[in-house]
Amino acid sequence: MERRNFIKNIMAVSATVATVPSVIFAEEVTAKEELKTDVNKTEVKKSDSKSKETVKGPNDLSFEDAVKAIVGDKEAKESDKVKLTAPEIAENGAVVPVKVAVESPMTEKDYVKSIHILNTKNSNARCADIMLTTKNAEAKFASNVKLSESQEVVAIIALSDGTFMKAGKSVKVTIGGCG
Repeated sequence: MERRNFIKNIMAVSATVATVPSVIFAEEVTAKEELKTDVNKTEVKKSDSKSKETVKGPNDLSFEDAVKAIVGDKEAKESDKVKLTAPEIAENGAVVPVKVAVESPMTEKDYVKSIHILNTKNSNARCADIMLTTKNAEAKFASNVKLSESQEVVAIIALSDGTFMKAGKSVKVTIGGCG
């Protein structure tokens, strides 16, 4: 059984690696066209609460903007069908294990199209974007994410009928992992 689970996990990861870059790059191109900014330029903004300068790069995307890019004008509703597993306390923010499992029949008419893992306080809110098809036996994903400080990790699920579900979990980080 361990070998079977290992092979399932390898296939899921390889499918993700093959599909995620095209979606991410498409979103970035759209965002760049809307902002009409030069990629080589960076913006520097003052943070009022910490009075430190932070550099905003071309891939930075706030949590609100990331959610809007995923759901558009629709709303993601909390659901018991989404199981998000993350530690309550992460000693190292560079390696925070996150698992998402969604109860779905994964049939042609009713399946999970994508799983998006986001964080609320990093400069780039996107952690992972996983695209699924009906060929996936189960709608689940596990990975390590980086968290700069204590914050909430949120999973947004896109379904084949155009609706969205979400689940969130607060994670306390003792050592930040982004810098």
